[in-house]
Amino acid sequence: MKIQIARRWLVVAVGLALLCGLPVIASALPVSVPALTASQLRGRILASADESYAGYAESNATFGLPPLRGLTSLTSLLDGVTKMRVWQATPTRWRVDVLSDAGERDTYQLSACRSYIWDSGDELLTEVRGRSAFRLPRPADLVPPALALRLLSEASRQARFSVISPLRVAGRSAAGLRMTPADPASTVGQVDIWADPASGLPLMVEIFSRGSARPALMSQFFQVSSWHPDSRVLTPVRAPGTGFTVTNAGNLAGALSNLGLVALPAQLADRDRLPVQPGFSSIGVYGGGLATFVVLGVRGSAGQNLVADTLSAGGQALDVTGGTGALISAPLINAVIVRPSGFLVTFLIAGTVSAQVLEQAASTLVTDDALS
Repeated sequence: MKIQIARRWLVVAVGLALLCGLPVIASALPVSVPALTASQLRGRILASADESYAGYAESNATFGLPPLRGLTSLTSLLDGVTKMRVWQATPTRWRVDVLSDAGERDTYQLSACRSYIWDSGDELLTEVRGRSAFRLPRPADLVPPALALRLLSEASRQARFSVISPLRVAGRSAAGLRMTPADPASTVGQVDIWADPASGLPLMVEIFSRGSARPALMSQFFQVSSWHPDSRVLTPVRAPGTGFTVTNAGNLAGALSNLGLVALPAQLADRDRLPVQPGFSSIGVYGGGLATFVVLGVRGSAGQNLVADTLSAGGQALDVTGGTGALISAPLINAVIVRPSGFLVTFLIAGTVSAQVLEQAASTLVTDDALS
């Protein structure tokens, strides 16, 4: 009898060891991908936007941003691990569940202008109506396909591409593509994307700050497969006794509030201002691709306290002739907050460019003729 019991426990132990070792075994399997040029692989990745898939992914960000009032959701997203279950039918119909010790926060995107958010902690289902022209990043933006496609579509004209060694990701052989910014002022050193060579579906993305050997942001699937869309998965169900509310889609202006209506210049730091949608003329986007920065003017008490809040959060005092300023320097993202003397608006300038570029833009903004 003792021998039989021992054998049973031995079988259980071996089974557990195999289960625990499967990820290591899978990553050690040989990697074989077809020979593709950088242009061919980039084309397949871009063409994968309509792929239907389901899986589990994690992002790991180490941006090192200090906590700022009103932006805690952004800073927490860009510092730490985000665990996500993902289902996508189309680019405008998907579901992403963010898992944490506190529960789940599930986003159901039903169309370009309608979504739902389920918060298990508050037991509240929120319908979100409308579309945001400008908004803060959200967890769904960090899913490998969404992140890779955004980077490729926005930065293709200002980057160089090359093929890198394949890897095994989520049990699949993945072909590697490297994107290197052409602008030397970009804080991004390189972006590495590994994708399924047949479908082009991105499986892992790593973003490195300039001069760093470790990625500031890594997002990868641990399990993923093709998926036949199921409306039961993509449609939220309100359970009895749970709350329900309706809201309009927020945007970047709403997140910061008190946006100052200032006529921003057509060029800053030798970079042209990019066109923006009607109604957002007070937001300036300059440069492009992996070397872009945004300028916002914040009025009232919210703007008046921005410099002090930044300094108390660990920012560095900035010597600006004609005003006061502060600098936040972190991997990938730099930000300058500047308030011209005697002016009712404080400017937030942030992006994936060097601090020197942002300081040059700030110096221009504090001059009297820049905002005339």
